[in-house]
Amino acid sequence: MKDKNKLAVIDGETLMDMRLVPTKFCVDTLLPQGICILGGAPKIGKSWLVLDLCVRIAKGEPMWNLQTHKGTVLYLCLEDTLRRVQERLNSITDEVPKEVYFATTAHTLADGLCDDVRSFVKEYPDTVFVAIDTFQVIRSYSADTSYANDYDELRKLKALADELNITLLLVHHLRKQGDSDPLNKLSGTTGISGAVDTVFILDKSKRSQDNATLVATGRDIEYRELEIRFSKDKHTWELVSDSLDDPRLLLPSEMDKLISFVQSINSFIGSNTEFSERYCSFSGEQISAKALKQQMNKWRYALEEHGVYFLSHRSNGERILEIRFITPFSDASAVSDAENGSAKFCDPCVPCVTDGSGIR
Repeated sequence: MKDKNKLAVIDGETLMDMRLVPTKFCVDTLLPQGICILGGAPKIGKSWLVLDLCVRIAKGEPMWNLQTHKGTVLYLCLEDTLRRVQERLNSITDEVPKEVYFATTAHTLADGLCDDVRSFVKEYPDTVFVAIDTFQVIRSYSADTSYANDYDELRKLKALADELNITLLLVHHLRKQGDSDPLNKLSGTTGISGAVDTVFILDKSKRSQDNATLVATGRDIEYRELEIRFSKDKHTWELVSDSLDDPRLLLPSEMDKLISFVQSINSFIGSNTEFSERYCSFSGEQISAKALKQQMNKWRYALEEHGVYFLSHRSNGERILEIRFITPFSDASAVSDAENGSAKFCDPCVPCVTDGSGIR
């Protein structure tokens, strides 16, 4: 009988070889699944930004040249009226999709907000994005302004986002006093920035300026600063520049060469050391077996997009690496089996070459 009180653990070797689902994004490289917070001074344009995000995600339209992933959206605009929301929608678009929903009232965290969001997602299971404007409105009524209280409230919302596999964005205010560290500008204790997955800070050096800087940092995104300008004609924030020269994730040269190598051999079974030696001979690279396997684990899904599938396991106490090249024109069941880790990468009826290369 399984002990419910026993700590669930996993060894590092097994963890590194697991085929885990990658982080999902509402906006590629910028807005990941989980709990996010957008901080900005009052009347700086946070709500305009969030409204534009909601519409674009519901439509599946790019945001600042970054691909969005279409789905149902819920916007709790708790400091506005339906009239104001309608006027703003008329300012930014001539077509509002039915996949975006609005509410101007909601329960607090203490009164059942989480259950409200669960009920909405149950009714609309393709929900990908929920925005709450502002965080202060849904907070529990408490005089406790400690780090522990801030952290506890955010952890409840993080658990909700993880449970529902959605992006949950909270709109929040900044402190009146400045700080050289953008994260310290958020109103409240550091428990807020510590509990969320992603932080966005929208800030201007002068309120009269149209330009602002959007600082983005988090557990699943690379730190970046986006210079944006508010268009008074379109009432949307437009991208001026991005500190990331190219926000797309590009394969390192070692992985490009690995794809070519696997294409040339079609399949492999053997040790990591055997594979790395053959790879180095083919590519002219000098990389250790450990470093090569680390990169393969990191870029697993990108490699699969190029037809390279692999799995690792133990056999008679030895670590075995199996690799197979599966073309996009292969039987769909072969791709499915490879993704599920149930593929027989090498035909057991055909013996592997016995020269130590592990290549058939």
